[in-house]
Amino acid sequence: MGAATLVNDLADTARRAARTLTTASGADRKGALLAIAAEVEARASEISAANAIDIERGKAEGIHPQLLDRLLLTSDRIAGIANGARLVAELPDPLQRTIRESSLPNGLHLRQVSVPFGVVGMVYEARPNVTVDAAVILLMSGNAALLRGSSSAANSNAILVDVMRSALKRTTISPDVIQLVPSDSRDTVKALLNARGKVDLVIPRGSAALIRMVVDESSVPTIETGAGVCHVYVDKDANLDKAIPILLNSKTHRPSVCNAAETLLVHESVAAQFLPTAISALHEAGVILHCDAQSLAVARGLSIEASLATDENFATEYGVMEMNVAVVASLDGAMDHILKFGTNHTEAIVTESKDAAARFIALSDAAAVMVNASTRFTDGEQMGFGAEIGISNQKLHARGPMGLEQMTTTTWIVTGTGQIRS
Repeated sequence: MGAATLVNDLADTARRAARTLTTASGADRKGALLAIAAEVEARASEISAANAIDIERGKAEGIHPQLLDRLLLTSDRIAGIANGARLVAELPDPLQRTIRESSLPNGLHLRQVSVPFGVVGMVYEARPNVTVDAAVILLMSGNAALLRGSSSAANSNAILVDVMRSALKRTTISPDVIQLVPSDSRDTVKALLNARGKVDLVIPRGSAALIRMVVDESSVPTIETGAGVCHVYVDKDANLDKAIPILLNSKTHRPSVCNAAETLLVHESVAAQFLPTAISALHEAGVILHCDAQSLAVARGLSIEASLATDENFATEYGVMEMNVAVVASLDGAMDHILKFGTNHTEAIVTESKDAAARFIALSDAAAVMVNASTRFTDGEQMGFGAEIGISNQKLHARGPMGLEQMTTTTWIVTGTGQIRS
């Protein structure tokens, strides 16, 4: 069977099964998520065993240790997957919400309500937790899920889908609302991206290269989740004692994720005081540094190895323990740098000046702006949305962390008493 036929068949099966979602109550969908959470916990040892196969293969293939971290499912992370499903189950039902309502002079009653997209395809890399995070958000919002993970996580994804489908067998929701698209050939990605009419929406989650490929090649509508070239700007009015932990958390807390910071920008008036401490702290944390001329001189004065940063460095989403450092002449200079190299994901300013914070916010064309806080807070769970399906940095209806509400569209319901149009 060809890839296109396979994907179309999976989509058709998912769409038929989705009727059990669209006719289910919010309580039914909540029950399905709770059943998934319980099954994940009950089969944690199976999940760990399958994940271990992927990890060993990744090591044999020489995958970077930081990228292996994306793939790894520890016992705590498996517990986190289950807890994430429970958190989503506790959120308000996103379906059949009345967005607006009115009556016309001719007696027609209009109501705009939230409804599912239908069949949603996910294309993602490495992180097997996305398999469950995405599925539970899609199910709770009434959507069927076509999940196409990477071959590096094939065993992990397969067991997680089996776990979820097994859980759904004990509910009123058809297990066929979750479909795993094979990852053994890139042809299945192309088929998913071109299943227009079969798949209603595709969401990519992963590297900048993956996201660009999906956006460029898809004939199915897409929501573009963002590459994260995120910045921490330390202003001339910054509390430098706050700046160090914010910087370290933004870069080192989990460097493989899209909301990790990739560049430190420092106002020139505090550079002499702040850079020695910041560069030393980053170096001690194991961060490889790429510096502009002024910060490079500081690093070398501290006998810390660093390279001269290029435009390519400043435009790179590392996803590992590497970071750029640059000195800017002003807040506007920082914004010029961010405009040139940023990806409209998350930008952070450290400052005690309300005026500086307000200007930074006004000039930032980002999905999220942090004031005196780590970039790591651009996250659905941290913001109270439950597990997220991704972080969008495009400018459509969904921007920033995408939770349940962003996985719905709307329908107009027009109720009359026999009116006809003259």
